[in-house]
Amino acid sequence: MIGSGVFIVSADMARLIGSPGWLLAAWLLTGLLTIAAALSYGELASMLPHAGGVYVFLREAYSPLWAFLYGWTLFTVIQTGTIAAVAVAFARFLAVLAPGVSETHYLIPPIHVSSGYAFSLPTGQLVAIAVIALLSWTNSRGLYYGKIVQNVFTSAKVAALTGLIIAGIFIGANREAIQANFGPNFFALGAFDASLGVAAGSVFGLIVALCVAQSGSLFSADAWHDVTFIAGEVREPRRNLPRAMAIGCTVVIGLYLLANVAYLVVLPLSEIQHAPGDRVATAVLERAFPGYGPVLMAIAIMISTFGCTNGLLLAGARAYYAMAKDGLFFSRAGALNRAHVPGWSLMAQGVWASLLVLPRTYDPASRQYGNLYSNLLDYVISAALVFYILTIAAVFRLRRKRPAEERSYRVIGYPVTPGFYIAVATLVLAMLAAYRPATTWPGFVIVLVGAAVYALFRVRKP
Repeated sequence: MIGSGVFIVSADMARLIGSPGWLLAAWLLTGLLTIAAALSYGELASMLPHAGGVYVFLREAYSPLWAFLYGWTLFTVIQTGTIAAVAVAFARFLAVLAPGVSETHYLIPPIHVSSGYAFSLPTGQLVAIAVIALLSWTNSRGLYYGKIVQNVFTSAKVAALTGLIIAGIFIGANREAIQANFGPNFFALGAFDASLGVAAGSVFGLIVALCVAQSGSLFSADAWHDVTFIAGEVREPRRNLPRAMAIGCTVVIGLYLLANVAYLVVLPLSEIQHAPGDRVATAVLERAFPGYGPVLMAIAIMISTFGCTNGLLLAGARAYYAMAKDGLFFSRAGALNRAHVPGWSLMAQGVWASLLVLPRTYDPASRQYGNLYSNLLDYVISAALVFYILTIAAVFRLRRKRPAEERSYRVIGYPVTPGFYIAVATLVLAMLAAYRPATTWPGFVIVLVGAAVYALFRVRKP
């Protein structure tokens, strides 16, 4: 779960919401949604502890079509695009320590394929591809190697985030920031991002801002369900999967909330909103350790993104393995290698994620290059919410469809817990569709394209 998002997205969220108290409320809402989802998924995982996770839940609750649409979106963008984004984040922060690593230090300069798109290979992208290749290879050597990397870097990145929180609250905290953020304007209304087009000071405007801001915080808390992809390789999965999600999500959300408290006691809200490059955490450490902040934060984020990339690679391959076993992906992805892991699936995922690193977007007006996967990730956040809502609705559906099925764990607070997630996530989805249509509807198109691909697989193997 912990990648680079928590260190960055609070800047954009603060600009959208315009209030310290409501910024924390937005993160708290993300926490409640994530924990409610994890508790609900726990019941599904205890009932269906098989490799594939969400893919299996959707297949058993609805149909192979809905399962494939999720798997298709996962492979084309959600998992692989996130892998590409996190690997590039690793390279960007490595550049702080090694200036030769840069997205403008070209080995192959941009080759324009249209007015808005190009391909290139700078040293920064090369490092990102090397990280993906290295971790794909270590995971193909067996679960033992992937487990070692994951355990070491999970411990290290939790320690790094904890260190950031301690440095902010106990070293960098200052009276100016505390008075500005925790005074009369703590829950102020009316400073919403003007692009939302909502009335200043209105409750409806607050609801819109909180919902739209979820795209950043929910992305930072994503991957909470990835452990279900490897259910077939977890010891006592019916007991350990629900515990892993419940405990893990609670710990991570607690750290995220404390990190944002640290931001607010160190920096006035205006400085959070306009942090250079949105690097809020770097600005906090620079206040706590003048002259050393960028280097310390670079090391912390490199640790975090390396571990996150490994976890994404390890988990995602198991979903494509499950699809292949159903005849809905390339047949070789359904085979295990000599190390008893889906090696071909890992390779295909790594290759596609590496290819997503290469395309660049280009703005002729500013002559600035961006990354294509960033656009794709924006597009699928809403599509991912659709699948999460459907999966949690599967708790209700499977209780009616298979009432006698063994469930070693039943969701706490049923039916309120899954119902809460479905209701609030549906509201967030509706607000994103209404107020961020440019980055919402394309995601639905990607899913619809998957329906045509599904038909091709069905023709090949009914």
